[in-house]
Amino acid sequence: MCRTRGKRWSTGWSRGTGLLDESRDCREKLSVTERQIRDVLSNVMSPDGVPLTQAKVLSEIAINDGKAYFSINVDAANAAAWGDARAKAEAAVRGMPGVTSAMVVLTAERKPMAAAGPAPYRRVSGAGGGLPPASAHRPTPHAASGSPMAKQAPIPGIAAIVAVASGKGGVGKSTTALNLALGLRDLGLRVGLMDADIYGPSVPRLTAIHDKPVVNEHKKMIPIERFGLSIMSIGFLVEEETAMIWRGPMVMSAITQMLREVAWGKLDILVVDMPPGTGDAQLTLAQNVPLKGAVIVSTPQDLALIDARRGLAMFRKVNVPVLGIVENMSYFQCPECGTRSDIFGHGGARHEAERLGVPFLGEVPLHMSIRATSDAGTPVVVSEPNGPHATIYRAIATQVRDQLKDVLAMAAE
Repeated sequence: MCRTRGKRWSTGWSRGTGLLDESRDCREKLSVTERQIRDVLSNVMSPDGVPLTQAKVLSEIAINDGKAYFSINVDAANAAAWGDARAKAEAAVRGMPGVTSAMVVLTAERKPMAAAGPAPYRRVSGAGGGLPPASAHRPTPHAASGSPMAKQAPIPGIAAIVAVASGKGGVGKSTTALNLALGLRDLGLRVGLMDADIYGPSVPRLTAIHDKPVVNEHKKMIPIERFGLSIMSIGFLVEEETAMIWRGPMVMSAITQMLREVAWGKLDILVVDMPPGTGDAQLTLAQNVPLKGAVIVSTPQDLALIDARRGLAMFRKVNVPVLGIVENMSYFQCPECGTRSDIFGHGGARHEAERLGVPFLGEVPLHMSIRATSDAGTPVVVSEPNGPHATIYRAIATQVRDQLKDVLAMAAE
């Protein structure tokens, strides 16, 4: 019978006692329930000295394959005081038999009509129309910097973080992010890929990764290595069919933990597959992650380009350099007769880049091999490294790298 305290475990075999080396061996044979986790959390106190289970701050607890996830929901005005309680709760759950890892996020939302809440939107005079200035969404900037990025602590060991974003879903953002990362790898860079698309993580399917990340001795998750990339995704921690019904603050907390509580090691570039859209979660992510640049993915279709403009405007408002626009599904070329068809129009992203004064990084065609290799978990840059599509992605990666040369050079010093 396993004893839940101590590092060595005894089992009553016949006449003798066999010892298992570490508690993990025993934990793998155990399971944990929400009730058991709540019992443990009853011993963790809130800043007011109230057990967490009585403080009315706990979300539902999700448990999957020994991994536990939940949030602590508090008012924004008290968020700073809850940091220690969150850490203690996570440590307590992580130390339970049957729990292999735990993610506890602190969500801080302002109550409606709270005195500390933001002023209501009002029409601003002048050409700006009725939207408030970008500064209304920002934390108070440091006096010495005009960019909210300057106050963000860098991620140890990572020279540059690049976001791959889109104004809407379904334009091939995740496929582009993965193949861009692989193209950067082919240029001799050390590259990581973080799937920050919490609501629809695609990287596990695109890479055919079914493993679960493990936690090292420093309580940090170890990214999974595949195709020469260090990869982390929320999709590694939940089943593919699981719906992530999370509010914006919880999404942000989860992304921050994946970014800062993962043992990334030494990387030249970390590519972040952003959530699609330009809502609060995306804006806050852009403000709170020390981004060195962003790549916008769009199709040539007018509807997609409208949303791409919004994405570009968002990054500009928070002073993140836009490294360029990629026109995905740019055209279709019949594999039988070679006839080219511009299904979604053509050249829209190039013209938009020229109009907005940002680099146009390239055209990626709508092609069966890109779709098939992505679905199979063997991206085209890996499965067809000498093919025309891999060449396109490497050309895009080269332009991204060239724009980051100064940043990479400074990190190498």
